[in-house]
Amino acid sequence: MPLGNLTSQFFANIYLNELDYFVKHKLRVKYYIRYVDDFVILHESKEQLEIWREEINSFLKEKLKLELHNQKSKIISLSNGVDFVGFRNFYHFRLLRKRNIRSIKKKVDKYKIEEISKDRILEIFQEWNAYAKWANSYKVRRKIISKIYSKEG
Repeated sequence: MPLGNLTSQFFANIYLNELDYFVKHKLRVKYYIRYVDDFVILHESKEQLEIWREEINSFLKEKLKLELHNQKSKIISLSNGVDFVGFRNFYHFRLLRKRNIRSIKKKVDKYKIEEISKDRILEIFQEWNAYAKWANSYKVRRKIISKIYSKEG
């Protein structure tokens, strides 16, 4: 199944329900968040997080025939921001990923040289804005929309 397909997301949620149960009820992790196949565990002790990572990896291998991704399974300080569900998440705020800002800027540049129509860039911006508004992004969203409309006039 293609990644991003709704059925693959649905089956990931069903399949990983056992992981949820293991983490919440067996390990008794208080702060656990999972979205499809990505999850975050928050705890003040790095040592405890390392123990849980090993226990989760063993559980995944034995019970679900899965493994944690070596490069993506990291223990980091929340003060550095956690990359999760399209954002850099901090304790009191959320930022857009820089690559997502670059992506919309490239599309606006294509509009400016008339590779993209006005209707299409407005559609693209509307989709991007629906995502971006969940972050602390007011200024960057205003800047993008003013760049779109600065072509006219």
